[in-house]
Amino acid sequence: MEPPLIRPATIADVPSLHALVESAYRGDSARGGWTHEADLLGGQRTDAELLSAVLSDPACRILIAGDGAGCVQVTRVDGGRCALGLLAVRPDGQALGLGRRLIAAAERVARDDYASKTMEMTVIRRRAELIAWYERRGYRRTGEERAFPLDDRRFGVPKTLDLDFIVLERALTGQGSPEIESVKP
Repeated sequence: MEPPLIRPATIADVPSLHALVESAYRGDSARGGWTHEADLLGGQRTDAELLSAVLSDPACRILIAGDGAGCVQVTRVDGGRCALGLLAVRPDGQALGLGRRLIAAAERVARDDYASKTMEMTVIRRRAELIAWYERRGYRRTGEERAFPLDDRRFGVPKTLDLDFIVLERALTGQGSPEIESVKP
C-alpha cells in the first residue's frame, strides 16, 4: 500500500481534521492508539473554529496526510524558531511510521518555508512514553516548563491538575526528507 501524500490542509479539510484530532486524542476511540490523552483530559481537543483560524494565519500551516490519516501543525514563533503541534495519527494507523513522516514534513516546512533553525514543542509532563518517542526522534528537553491552560475548555476538561507542559526542541539541519512530497501551499 502506498503511503498517503502529505500536503498543506485547506479550509475544506477542517471537518476531516477535526474528526481525526478528536479520535486520536480524546474519548474511547483514542484508546485504540498509544498516544491518547483520554485518561488526563475529557471534552474536546480542538474545534472547527480554532482549526479554521489556524489555517487562516500566515504564520501557521497544518499538514494533512491523505484524506485524514494524520496531521501536524507548524507555527512560526520568533527568532528562527517554529513550534510543532497537533500531531495526530488515526488510532488504527499508529506505529506504522506516519507520525515520523509528518514530523519530517513539518521540519521541512519550518526550515525551508519559515527559515527556522529550531523546532520546539510542548508535551504534557506526565506523558513519559510520548516524551521518550520524541527524544528518539532527536528532540531534547530544554528544562523549561509551561502551564497547561486549565481554565480554557477549548483544549479539554482536565481530569487532573498535574498537566504542566515540558518543552522539547531540536535543531533543524540538512535538507528535506526525499520521501516527503512538496508541502508548499
